Amino acid sequence: MARNKRRARGPAAEAVTEPVAGGVAELIPDPEHPRAWTLLIDGAPQSHVDLDDPARLGFAYQRRLGHVIDLVAPPGRPLKAVHLGGGALTLARYVAATRPRSTQQVVEVDAPLVELVRRALPLDPAARIRVRTADARAGLGKVPDGWADLVVADVFSGARTPAHLTSTEFLTEVRRVLAPGGHYAANLADGPPLAHLRGQIATAAAVFPELALAADPAVLRGRRFGNAVLLASGVPLPVAELTRRVATDPHPGRVEHGRGLTDFTGGAAAVADARAKDSPLPPASVFE
Repeated sequence: MARNKRRARGPAAEAVTEPVAGGVAELIPDPEHPRAWTLLIDGAPQSHVDLDDPARLGFAYQRRLGHVIDLVAPPGRPLKAVHLGGGALTLARYVAATRPRSTQQVVEVDAPLVELVRRALPLDPAARIRVRTADARAGLGKVPDGWADLVVADVFSGARTPAHLTSTEFLTEVRRVLAPGGHYAANLADGPPLAHLRGQIATAAAVFPELALAADPAVLRGRRFGNAVLLASGVPLPVAELTRRVATDPHPGRVEHGRGLTDFTGGAAAVADARAKDSPLPPASVFE
C-alpha cells in the first residue's frame, strides 16, 4: 500500500497518510509529546494516543470514558472489556495501563486501519488485547452471554454512527453480553435540536434501568455540536464521583441523571431497528 509522508513540527515527527476502508487516515504527531499521535479519518478526529503514557487521554470525550473505566470497578481490578470501534485503540490501551491483566476484545470493521495502527502505533506485547476485524454488531454477537464487565461503543463511519448501532435491538445484545453488574458506555455525537441524542437516551432507558449522561454544558443546551458520553447499567451508577471528575476536567462538563435526564429526554421515543438512522453529520466548522 502506498504511503504519503509529510514532515511535521519536531525533528523526528512525520505525519502519515494512508487510504483505509473508511476513507483517508492521517496520523498527526503531537508537537508537545514525542510519541503521541492524533488519528483522523477524512479530516474527522477519531483518536489521540500517547505511546509513552497510555493513561493520558487527549480528547475530552475520551477522558470522560476514562472516568467511567476508572469507576466501574475498584481501582486496579482487571476487567473483561469489549470495545466496539477501535480507532487507534486508545481506550483499550488505557484499560491495559490502568488495570493490568485485563482481558479485552476490540471489534473494528476497517481492516486496513487496524493494520496501520498495529504497524505505526504498536501495542504493548504484554497487553491482553485481541483485535477482531468485523462489523461491531456482528462481532458483539460472537461474545458469550454475561462475559463482559464493560462494553464501550465508540463507532463512527467517517463522522457518523451507523444506524444499526443505535437501536433497542442493538442495546439488548449489549446487555446480553454484560455480566451482572456490568456497564455500557457510548460516545454519542449530536447538535441542535439534539433529536438523535434524546432518542438514544430513550433507547437506552428501554433496556437499562440506570443511566447517566456526561457532556459539555453547551452541547446539553443545544448550542453547538459535540460529544456526549452515555453510561448505562442494571445497577446503581457512581454518579457523584463521575460528576465530580467531569466537572474538574480541563474542559469541564456536566452530568445529568435521574429526573434531570428524564426531563432532558423530553418524551423522545426509543429507536427500533426498523426506524433507526445514522447519527447526524457534523457541520464542517466542527473540524476547523
